[in-house]
Amino acid sequence: MSERLLALTGHEVIRALERAGFTVVRITSSYHRLTHRDDPSLATTVPVHAGSTMRGILKQAGLTVEEFRAML
Repeated sequence: MSERLLALTGHEVIRALERAGFTVVRITSSYHRLTHRDDPSLATTVPVHAGSTMRGILKQAGLTVEEFRAML
C-alpha cells in the first residue's frame, strides 16, 4: 500500500520543491513551471489551485514521498 500524501496548497509544494533545488522558471496563468538547478531534465508543473495531483508532481520532480516530506 502506498503512503498517503499530505493535503498541501500549491504554494506549500513550491516552497518544498525550492528546498529540494528547484526554481520557478515561468508562470502561466495559475501553473508554475519548475526545473532543478543542477539537472534541468528534472522539471514539473505545479498548479496553484485546488485539485493538484501530488503523486504526479513528485514523479516528475524525481522525488519520493519520504524525500518530499523531509523538505517540508
